[in-house]
Amino acid sequence: MCGICGFTGEIVNRDDVLREMADLITHRGPDSSGFYTDCCVAMGFRRLSIIDVDSSGNQPIYNEDKTLVLTFNGEIYNYRDLRAELEEKGHRFYTKTDSEVLVHGFEEWGEEMLPRLRGMFGFAIWNTKEKSLFLARDFFGIKPVHYTQVGDHFVYGSEIKSILAFPGFEKKFNYAELDRYLSFQYAVPPETFFEGVYCLLPAHYLWYRDGKVTVQRYWEPRFMPDESLQEKEAVDRIEKVFEDSVNAHKISDVEVGCFLSSGVDSSYVSTYFADQKTFTVGFDFGDHYNEIHWAADLSKEIGAEHHYEVISSEDFWGNIKKVQYHMDQPLADPACIALYFVSRLASKYVKVVLSGEGADELFGGYTVYNEPRVFRVYRAVLPQCVRTFLRKMVQKVPRHFRGQGFITRGEYPTNESFIGNAKMFGYEDKKRLLKDPSIVTRPQEITKKYYERVKDLDDVTRMQYLDINLWMVGDILLKADRMSMANSLELRVPFLDKEVFKVAATIPTRLRVNRKNTKYAMRQAALRHLPEATAQKEKLGFPVPTRVWLRDEKYYNVVKAAFHSQTAQKFFCTEELMHYLDDHFHGLRDYSRRIWTVFIFIVWYDIYFNDASHEPGDFPAY
Repeated sequence: MCGICGFTGEIVNRDDVLREMADLITHRGPDSSGFYTDCCVAMGFRRLSIIDVDSSGNQPIYNEDKTLVLTFNGEIYNYRDLRAELEEKGHRFYTKTDSEVLVHGFEEWGEEMLPRLRGMFGFAIWNTKEKSLFLARDFFGIKPVHYTQVGDHFVYGSEIKSILAFPGFEKKFNYAELDRYLSFQYAVPPETFFEGVYCLLPAHYLWYRDGKVTVQRYWEPRFMPDESLQEKEAVDRIEKVFEDSVNAHKISDVEVGCFLSSGVDSSYVSTYFADQKTFTVGFDFGDHYNEIHWAADLSKEIGAEHHYEVISSEDFWGNIKKVQYHMDQPLADPACIALYFVSRLASKYVKVVLSGEGADELFGGYTVYNEPRVFRVYRAVLPQCVRTFLRKMVQKVPRHFRGQGFITRGEYPTNESFIGNAKMFGYEDKKRLLKDPSIVTRPQEITKKYYERVKDLDDVTRMQYLDINLWMVGDILLKADRMSMANSLELRVPFLDKEVFKVAATIPTRLRVNRKNTKYAMRQAALRHLPEATAQKEKLGFPVPTRVWLRDEKYYNVVKAAFHSQTAQKFFCTEELMHYLDDHFHGLRDYSRRIWTVFIFIVWYDIYFNDASHEPGDFPAY
């Protein structure tokens, strides 16, 4: 795993600027650095050596006549097959790396190379003859690519912090993104919180030629359910393709480990790690927040060497600022901090880990995917006037109760009620909360274009499609990349493989989500390798006790101070913030997710716009 950065055009002290941009992402590749410059471009690279670990694998990588220059972040798992095909066509290789396949493949096939790849990637190729720059991002968005234009210069990087270091870049806050963040809990791609800085969307490539940027999509995760597919055949296909994917993702010249929770996704992955290492973290707040014993028992059963760490409250809160520095943008998912700790633990033993991200989106694992089936019954039993009355009544109840959200959402169609796995603040909530309510929009304005593309499919599949394009990119994969890379650890996700998706796309809805379970067919495949209790275990995510902490006077006061800060007063109506905080503290409602969303934004804003610190080691603990 690596980091890339660069820019076009001539500037004063170009070499120093390029090195500073690369130094800011040293954590992505502490093993070595590499640079290329000519009169028109400057390209920087940081390397975490995984394949062909000696110096011959250093980047930049060139084709035979050095007319193409590559810097690459990621892994290409079918590089050996592609290399053999390219050698038959006359291409000569000078390294054993997967990187070199890209430069020769691009020379041979151009953009048509991208659908041939199997892997995760974000890379840049400079054509010295045409003076053109080509950027590409993998199918699901596992690896990041960001870019902007500063005058006549095109600037890019794996992380936004590299771009911020470019001379002449004027750092401006993107106010519109605050509105979207308050709905979704993440910055909605391709926009970012920095005005004029964009992320290249998954399965897209970009050309920069003659001062112009053009972006094109090369692949789309389209579901095509085969309703004739029977359960055994579906399970057989899942088992076969997943085993193939795990074996491909384990290709490495260094040791590979595995993250492990009590859930079926990472547990299924771990069954291929006998005699290797697994890693788990938990909190000292009872079984709901600590899955270490589950992971330890499974590791013992499969013969893996298990390593774990219990995260204390002080450690968690003491690393919030460091985590938000590495995230580049605010992410109100507290699991990202837990992911930082498990990555830190694993990095003490291995350079590469496999994890279970993507299984829920591809195979229908989230509990919320049950709602379309349940809502059909709810709407059939109760007339609309009764449902409307119930919704208005529950909204007036001061204390939160189980089922409240169900009654609220049950009155609306899926494309109105579901914007993804996180829905923080509603339209009216944002109007009351923000100092500038003119920026408030309905989140459905973002989601409607995705729903429209799959309008002929069932509601569960439409929800999955939306999550793959928004939630998975903006939350799941963002935190997976940033938290692993913050610890110089390569994280690989075998569920997010295009061959696995080919199978997942054909699974009928009844074998994804049904009365028995979510992710049904995938669980049946996992059951062939796991104890039934693990394969059928209820989806928990990565539970973090923020709800508990925010009812502790110590952390209540930490957040209270943030809610009265100048940053809070700049953007929010502080009386409304304290309403959420106090009601939660006194047990009237569970507002923990809303409180955390605003708190994390304030922490992030102070780091990047109030110059609280620019070095991760400088952040004081709470």
